[in-house]
Amino acid sequence: MLLLLLATSQLALALVNWIVTLSLAPEALPRMDYSLGIDPRSRTLVAVPTLLGKHADVDTLADALEVRFLANRDPNLQFALLTDLRDARQETLPEDADLVAYATARIEALNKRYQSSDAERERTLPFLLLHRPRRWNATENVWMGHERKRGKLADLNALLRGRPDAETRFERIVGDTRTLQDVRYVITLDSDTQLPRDTASEMVSAMAHPLNRPRFGSGVKKDVVVEGYGILQPRIGLNLPSVARSGYARMFGGEPGIDP
Repeated sequence: MLLLLLATSQLALALVNWIVTLSLAPEALPRMDYSLGIDPRSRTLVAVPTLLGKHADVDTLADALEVRFLANRDPNLQFALLTDLRDARQETLPEDADLVAYATARIEALNKRYQSSDAERERTLPFLLLHRPRRWNATENVWMGHERKRGKLADLNALLRGRPDAETRFERIVGDTRTLQDVRYVITLDSDTQLPRDTASEMVSAMAHPLNRPRFGSGVKKDVVVEGYGILQPRIGLNLPSVARSGYARMFGGEPGIDP
């Protein structure tokens, strides 16, 4: 009965996906032509919320950020690590200062390597480190980053919107924050998510198109997007090495579902 139930559930899922693809035709979103570069009015920040655990983690995060940058080089793109330290029973641990200093050094080294001249600014630094301190969480009885991933993104939004208390939410800020006031879009990635070549400009070009821009209602719906999009979720694919890591990954790695 258990094996039959598993087989039936897979059949039902495949059947629903097949029916949906027959009944709903995919629609291509209109895009701006950003083949020559992202418009300055669509300046974008690529943000990676993550945790710092040890020096090897910092090396992996910095290397991945550099790869994303090299695949999506544009003067109107910046790349940021939004970091917390792991949960702890006390506010600070002996190794915290050394770990944050190492992350600072890695981001500063990337900025030194790839800093570029800009006609409007003396220098444009493409990389940022936005690190938050631990806060006491009475519910979980632990010191941790406030609201974890959601909290990091909320604090980032406060910084982008220029709220007076925004910078106090971060314990360490490395990089040029002057350009953050011009940021219009944010691409949020998990720490293990890649950003293939020129993907950033393609996503920004879709968000920036007049037909896709969010428009809000009136009255009770003044905070509701009634036309266009406030958020776009691109299709996420698995690369071949990651598909072979486990039986679970192999089971679902070749199934695109109804994303297209």
